Amino acid sequence: MQLNSSLKQSESFSLTTEPNPEDAEVDHQEVVELPLNRPSLPSSTSDGVNVYLGRNNSLAFQKAEELQKTLLAHRHERQLIILQDFPDPDALSCAWAYQLIAQQYDIKCEIIYAGTLSHQENIALVKLTNLPAQRWTPQNVKSKDLSCYQGFVLIDNQGTTSQLLAAVQQSGMPLVAVIDHHSLQSELKSEFVDVRPYVRATATIFTQYLQSGLLALDSSISQHVKCATALMHGLRSDTNRLMQAQEEDFMAAAYLSRFYDAQLLNAILQANRSKRVMDVIERSLKNRIVQNNFSIAGVGYLRYDDRDAIPQAADFLVTEENVHTAVVYGIVHDEDDELEVVIGSLRTTKLTLDPDEFIKEAFGQDSTGRFFGGGRTSAGGFEIPMGFLSGSNENPAYAKMKWEVFDAQIKQKLLKLVNPKDNPIQSE
Repeated sequence: MQLNSSLKQSESFSLTTEPNPEDAEVDHQEVVELPLNRPSLPSSTSDGVNVYLGRNNSLAFQKAEELQKTLLAHRHERQLIILQDFPDPDALSCAWAYQLIAQQYDIKCEIIYAGTLSHQENIALVKLTNLPAQRWTPQNVKSKDLSCYQGFVLIDNQGTTSQLLAAVQQSGMPLVAVIDHHSLQSELKSEFVDVRPYVRATATIFTQYLQSGLLALDSSISQHVKCATALMHGLRSDTNRLMQAQEEDFMAAAYLSRFYDAQLLNAILQANRSKRVMDVIERSLKNRIVQNNFSIAGVGYLRYDDRDAIPQAADFLVTEENVHTAVVYGIVHDEDDELEVVIGSLRTTKLTLDPDEFIKEAFGQDSTGRFFGGGRTSAGGFEIPMGFLSGSNENPAYAKMKWEVFDAQIKQKLLKLVNPKDNPIQSE
């Protein structure tokens, strides 16, 4: 459900501390004045720099107003910001931006994810900026007192890629906001919804919130500079170094350029790949098959902490001559929880291929209607729980047989779309 903004355009927006949408009169309750200017295009800030939000200017301001109204209604609360299990720079930076925006309304937020940070750039981003994200495993979330939180927020995901969602929903905690740029995954019952699949990065959406006045960035505040740097990194990574950026992405980058730390961003980008990541890339090269300009590679078993080697291998394979799409997958094993999941990543340079549609058609959905994967422009991913077949890999022969079955099944589903005439499983 989306809220209709009833805020009037003026120099600032006056909202009562106890807003009542059915009451047209403002009583004598305390009034909170929060600046949220709505200039005409192009507008000029106090330092003479033009602010331009692109062709979707009106929607950007409308959503900023709706979010402000939602935050005002939840003052003095505690919220959880839930990210996908393996958060990327776009998700991490936007969660931090939401946390800083919410602080102005005395809303305390904790940023949580269930998986791990294994991509070297993600680790560097969190360490070098002190980005306040925490890992909550599906097991220890059960021991948490969730009653102290009055709501949760989904950023850069819609809950389908988080193992924490079920436990949070079971606690009865309401969904306050969903802010994402992926295709709509399911019907969302949220107080505030801003899902824009045509936007290349969620960082672009959050930068538009900043431009609208939800948070006035200050170059003298270290936390603001680091958050702006994180947003620039998120925007850059989700637009393939701005090569797939659109007008509004460039405008967002131009705005962030006034606040971010170029040296800090360069240090994040210079993080080296580990030997284990290089080994997975080598395996993907060795095992790949190429048909109709698709490169498909299974890389076998991986440790949970090495999961982000899979998208990096896909990034590498898609650069091969005469390949426009790469899919890399493997069985990721979590030794702590004795769980195994088939995880895969897709990368494409083909403009007419929709990763979201391709992955959903290839792998379908589970018994509850939840899709096993999805995507956005040029990239996608999937996660398929192995359930009863998880673990028990002490016997090498059994582990090899199990991998061969899953490898053949995934190839079969992919090749039905890549080359429908071929049968990847030959029967005698």
